[in-house]
Amino acid sequence: MKRNLYATFLLLLLTHWSWAQTGTLSGVVTDGQTAEALPGVNVRVKNTTRGAVTNFDGRYTLQVSPSDTLVFSYIGYLSEEVVVGNRNTLNMVMMPDIQTLSEVIVVGYGTQQKKDITGSVAVVGTEAFDSRPNTQVASLIQGRAAGVQVVSPSGKPGAGLNIRIRGTNSINTSSEPLYVVDGVPTNDTRSLNPADIESISILKDASSAAIYGAQGANGVVLITTKRGKEEKPRFEFSAYRGFSQVWNTLKVLNSEQYRDLMQELGYNTNWSQFEGNNTDWQQEVFQRGTSQNYQLSLTGKSNNTSYYVSGGWVQQEGAVRSAEMERYSFKLNLDQKVNDWFSLGTSINYSNYSDVDVTDNSAINQGGVILGVLSTPAVIGIYNPDGTFTSNPFQNWENPIASTDAAIRDYRNNRVLGNIYGEVSFLDGFKFRSNFGIDQNVADYDYFLDPFRTSYGRAMQGIGRYQTWSTDYYIWDNTLSYTKRWGEHNFNVLAGTVAQKFQWQESSMERRNFASDQVVTPGGGAELISANATKSEKTNASFIGRFNYDFADRYLFTANFRADGSSAFGPGKRWGYFPSFSAGWRISEEAFLQDAGVLTDLKLRAGWGVVGNDRIGNYPYQGRVGSGGNYPIGGVVMPGTYPASIENANLKWEESEQTNIGVDVAVLNNRLIFTADAYLRNTRDLLLNAPLPRSTGFDNAVQNIGQLQNKGLEFQLTSRNYTKDFTWTTDFNISFNRNKVVSIVGQEIYTANVAGRGEVSLVREGLPLGVFYGYVAGGVNPETGNMYYIDRNGESTETPTAADRVVIGNANPDFLYGLTNTFGYKGFGLNIFLQGSQGNDIFNATRIETEGMIDPKNQTIAVLDRWRRPGDETDIPRAGGGIANSRISTRFVEDGSYLRVKAATLSYDLPQSLVGRAKLGMVRLYATGENLLTFTKYSGFDPEVNAYGGSNLTQGVDFGTYPQTRNIIFGLNVAF
Repeated sequence: MKRNLYATFLLLLLTHWSWAQTGTLSGVVTDGQTAEALPGVNVRVKNTTRGAVTNFDGRYTLQVSPSDTLVFSYIGYLSEEVVVGNRNTLNMVMMPDIQTLSEVIVVGYGTQQKKDITGSVAVVGTEAFDSRPNTQVASLIQGRAAGVQVVSPSGKPGAGLNIRIRGTNSINTSSEPLYVVDGVPTNDTRSLNPADIESISILKDASSAAIYGAQGANGVVLITTKRGKEEKPRFEFSAYRGFSQVWNTLKVLNSEQYRDLMQELGYNTNWSQFEGNNTDWQQEVFQRGTSQNYQLSLTGKSNNTSYYVSGGWVQQEGAVRSAEMERYSFKLNLDQKVNDWFSLGTSINYSNYSDVDVTDNSAINQGGVILGVLSTPAVIGIYNPDGTFTSNPFQNWENPIASTDAAIRDYRNNRVLGNIYGEVSFLDGFKFRSNFGIDQNVADYDYFLDPFRTSYGRAMQGIGRYQTWSTDYYIWDNTLSYTKRWGEHNFNVLAGTVAQKFQWQESSMERRNFASDQVVTPGGGAELISANATKSEKTNASFIGRFNYDFADRYLFTANFRADGSSAFGPGKRWGYFPSFSAGWRISEEAFLQDAGVLTDLKLRAGWGVVGNDRIGNYPYQGRVGSGGNYPIGGVVMPGTYPASIENANLKWEESEQTNIGVDVAVLNNRLIFTADAYLRNTRDLLLNAPLPRSTGFDNAVQNIGQLQNKGLEFQLTSRNYTKDFTWTTDFNISFNRNKVVSIVGQEIYTANVAGRGEVSLVREGLPLGVFYGYVAGGVNPETGNMYYIDRNGESTETPTAADRVVIGNANPDFLYGLTNTFGYKGFGLNIFLQGSQGNDIFNATRIETEGMIDPKNQTIAVLDRWRRPGDETDIPRAGGGIANSRISTRFVEDGSYLRVKAATLSYDLPQSLVGRAKLGMVRLYATGENLLTFTKYSGFDPEVNAYGGSNLTQGVDFGTYPQTRNIIFGLNVAF
C-alpha cells in the first residue's frame, strides 16, 4: 500500500511538471512570395498525431511543449520544421515549391504530373507573371524557357511579338506556334489580359505537341487562366502608372553641317530663308510615353461552384509621337459541379482593343517616321506660315510630324474568345468531356488624310479609306478517357474527335477628291478609287488518341496519334497521319539509387513524332479564277475574269519529324533542378511557292518541295540558394539552335529589297534561313574616294558584278539565354531578369539612308569623316558617289549581340499587422524598370529589331524600326 501511494504521488508530480511545461502556441502562416494568408496548412507536432489546420486567415492554435518540433506542410509549398522553444507565438512563412515532382502541368487535352512527363515541356508559372507588370502574353515567355525565341519586331504600343520554338520551321507557311487558351486554339494573344493567366505550358517537341497534329508543327503554347479555388471570396485590385522613353538617340548633322554637305552635292538654294532653324527632329518626335493599367478581380468557391471574374483597362501612349494603344477586357470563368458525376463550366474573354499606328520600316519619302527623324534636315521648322507641314528644301518630302499628326489612323477590334464544356464521369475511371469554343473578331480601320495640310494630301485632294475584317472560328471537341491503376501499373487512355471551321470576311473602300476636311469618312470623297469585298473559309476534322502508362513510377511511356483532314489540300490528299512516341526512365526510383541521399530525382527521356502544317492560306490547291480582267467592247467596259492560279490536286501536308532526348535531375530535395534536351527536327514536303515552267502559263505555284532542318541543345537550371528569412532563387536557361535549308530543288530565293539596293536575304541549299547576301566591302580608295569591293577572285574593284556577291552575315544567334534572380527578406522583394542574344548579325539598312549621301536627306555625323580630297584615308566614301558607294555589303553588317536588363522589380509587402487593421489580406507596392541597361556594340537605335516582322526568310534587318523603350513603372496590388 505504501509503495502504491509513493508511485501515485510521483506520477502526479510528473504529470504536474509536464503540464507546467506545456502551453498554447498560435501564429499565422503566409505565402513567402505574396505575403497572403494560407488557409488549410497542416501544422503538426513531429512524430505525434497532435496537430492543427490553419483557418481562412491562416491562423492556428496548438498545445505544445518547448521541446516539440513543428512540421508545417501544404500542397505546392516547401515543408518547414521549427523547434518551439520558449515562445507562445510562431509565425511561419512558406515558400511555394513550384518545381516539385507532384506539380501538375497542363498538356494537350489533359494534365500530367511533372514526374510523369516524357516529352519536352517548359512551364512559365505565376512567379514570372508576378515579377513584372505586362500587357502582352508573349513578353511573359521571353527569356523564361530554353529553346523559345521571342522576337520583338517593333517597340510600338500593342505591337505583336513573334515566337519561334526551336527555330524557324518553314519557308512560306507560318512558323508561329499554336496558342490554346483554356482549350480554344488561336493565333493571336494580344487581346488577352496577362493578369488573368494562371500558367503557360510550352510543348516543344513532337512527342508532346503531336496531339494537336496539323496545328502543332511549330510547337504549342497552352495558356490556362485563373479559376476559383478558395472557399472565401477574394477581391484583388492592381494598378500601375508607367513612363517610357527611347533609351538611345543618334547624332545627325546640324543646320550648318547639312548646308555644307548639300553644297558639296551641288544643291543650291537661298539658305538665308532657313536662318534661325536648327530643329532636333528626334526631340520633336520622341516623347515621354505614359501607360496606366487597372485590374479588378473576384475569385472564390462556394459549395460546388467556383468562379473567377475580372475586368481590366490598359492605356499606353508611345515614346514616339501619336502612337497609342488602349484595351478594355472582361473575363469570366465559371465551373459548376452539378452532382457526383456531372459538371459543366465556361470561360469567356471579351476585349475591346484600339490603337493608332505609326509607320516605321520605311524611308521618309514613304512616310517612315523613324527614318524621318534622321533624314529630315534641321534647317526647316515644323509648320509653314499657312499651317501646312514643311518639306525638305530640295524634295517634296514632308517632315516626320506630318507622318504622325496629319492623318487620322484609327484601328479598333472587338473580340470574344471562350468556350463551354460539359464533363460526365461514369462507371469506374471513365470520363467524357465535350467542349465547344469560339473565337470571333470584328475589326475596322479608319484613315483620313485631309486635302490641305500635306503635299500628298493636296495632290490626291484628300484620301478616305475604310476597311473591315471579320473572323469567326469554331471548335467542337469530344474526348473519352479511361484511367485505371492495378497495383504498380497505372495507365490512361484518351480518344476523341475535333471539328474546326474558320470563316473570314474583308471589305475595303477608298475615295478621294474631298471638298473639305470637315467630313472625314470616305463618303465625303467625290471619286471612288476602289471597293472590294472577299469571303473565304476553311475546315478541319480530326481524330485523336493518346495512351499513357507507367510502372511503379519508374518506367513511363506515352503514345499519341492524330489523323487530320484539311480542306486546304486536294481531295485525295486531305488526310495526314501524325504519330508520336516517348518514354521515360526514372532511374532515381530504382533500388540501387534509393540510398543516394542528395539525389531527389533522375529521369531520362526520349521521344519521336511527326506533326503537320497546313497554314498556307485558303484554297491553295485549287485553280482559282481572278476578277478584274475587264476589257472594252464597243466603247463599253465589260467585266472579265482570268486564271489566277494553277490547280495542284496533289498538294498535301507539310510534315515535321522530330527526335528528342532529355534528362531531368533534381538534387538536395529539389533545391537544384537541371534539365537538358537535345533535338533534331526535319521538315519535309515544304509548302513552297516554287517556280513553274513558263509553258504552263504561270510563274509559280504552291508545291510540296524541299526540306529544312533544325537541331539544337537546351539547358535549364533552377536553384534555391537560400530559403530562410532571406530567400534567393535563381533560374537560368540557354539554348543553341542550328538551322539549315537541306533542299529546295536547286532554286535560290532572294527577298527583302532595301533602300532600292536590291535584295538583302538569300535562301540557298546548305545555308540557314536568315543569311545576308551582298558584296564584301574592301574600304575607300584614297585616290578616288569611292568604295571598292572584293570580287570573287579576291581582287579589288570599284565596279563589282552580281556574280561577286557572297554570304555576308547571319541573323541567327549562336545562342539565346535568360537569367532571373529573385530575392526576398521580411516583406521586401527584388527580381532581376536578364535576357540576351549572342552571335547574331544585324543588317543596318538605316545606315544606307543616313550615310549614302546621294540625295538631299540629312545624314548622321558619321559622314563628317567622309573622303573630301585625294590622299584622304577614311572608311566613309565621298559625297555624291551614287548607290555604288552604298551597296548591300559587309559595310552595313554589324554584331547584333546584346545583354539586356529586361526587367528589375523592387517590391514591398506591408506587414500583416498593419494590413490586418484595415481588413485587407495583402498590400504590395512595387517599382519596375524595363530595358534599364543594354550592353551591345550595335550602332543603331536598338538591337532587338526585325523590319520584316515574323518573316521566315528575312530576319535581323533594321530599316528605321520603332525601337524598344526604357520603362519605369510604379504599381500597387491589394487583396481583401
